[in-house]
Amino acid sequence: MSALTVTGFKAGYDPDLPIVKGVSFAVDTGEAIAVLGPNGAGKSTLIKAIAGQVACLGGRVMLGGDDITGLRSHDLARRGLGFVPQTDNIFTGLTIRENLQIASELVAKPQRASRIEQMFEMFPDLKSRPSELAGALSGGQRQMLAAARALLTDPPVLMLDEPSAGLSPKLVAQVFETLRRIHASGVTLILVEQNVRAALSLASRALVLVDGELAHEGPTDDLHDGDRLGRLFLGRRAGATAG
Repeated sequence: MSALTVTGFKAGYDPDLPIVKGVSFAVDTGEAIAVLGPNGAGKSTLIKAIAGQVACLGGRVMLGGDDITGLRSHDLARRGLGFVPQTDNIFTGLTIRENLQIASELVAKPQRASRIEQMFEMFPDLKSRPSELAGALSGGQRQMLAAARALLTDPPVLMLDEPSAGLSPKLVAQVFETLRRIHASGVTLILVEQNVRAALSLASRALVLVDGELAHEGPTDDLHDGDRLGRLFLGRRAGATAG
């Protein structure tokens, strides 16, 4: 059984003008996939809608064997779908520990303290400064805290929207090393990312969206050819031939 299955999925802000137009794909348990595409292709809208933050306008989403289509974000977190948005993903006016304590409210009370300690073990940079205000963290450390908050509920699937956005090359490398450790722990990853090189270094398979439709799906090895990737970004659909 797939960890996540999306079928005929439509999403957007206007029912008459869907941004995501009937996308279908499945993610195997333990897999890491990258969702790529040009600006405005619908990548972020796709995972935001799966995560309950944008309206689903049609289709179905299955988490394992459960239909989660259209559920709200906090219900999805309880079901086992983690999501790290690109922005507003931590409380900057609270400490690191307080951020984790708020996220732990979705966990059964007897397990909350141990889950927080597990996150500190997974993210040593956070463990060394639990009382520091989250707003004082570097961009890379903020992304680590956001990931830790999402992982507190022990989700089998974690989706991330542009985790490297606005970061320096050094911090990008730091964030992706963290994502590799998360993936190695057994978490299934779905990653929307504009940094194609970094995304392809982590994921084993990629989806390329163009104008809200699936233009390509396949192993990331197929996309190390920059010319091919460029043609996909310009809109050539899977199976299309040159004119």
